[in-house]
Amino acid sequence: MSITLTEAAARRVAEFLANRGKGIGIRLGVKTTGCSGMAYVLEFADEAGPDDQVFEAHGVKVIVDPRSLVYLDGTEVDYTREGLNEGFKFNNPNVKDTCGCGESFSV
Repeated sequence: MSITLTEAAARRVAEFLANRGKGIGIRLGVKTTGCSGMAYVLEFADEAGPDDQVFEAHGVKVIVDPRSLVYLDGTEVDYTREGLNEGFKFNNPNVKDTCGCGESFSV
């Protein structure tokens, strides 16, 4: 099982953490919502729970709870800029379908 960050994503997370002044990394998860059933949740992590899986890429920790890991295994998190838009992009090999607005997915 693995979750990876591209160098661009790791650099951006490190910048966010430095500006925030605390945190051990980011927490990546999923929640039930949207047209297709699931959506990504990305937030700062101040600690890891005893059942959490911790992955590290380019010096940045990604913490994932066991329930979410089933849906996220193999995911690569990237940070992209396209025109005036920028943000995190999730390259998840488990996704079978996405909704038209791109906010949710199903596996």
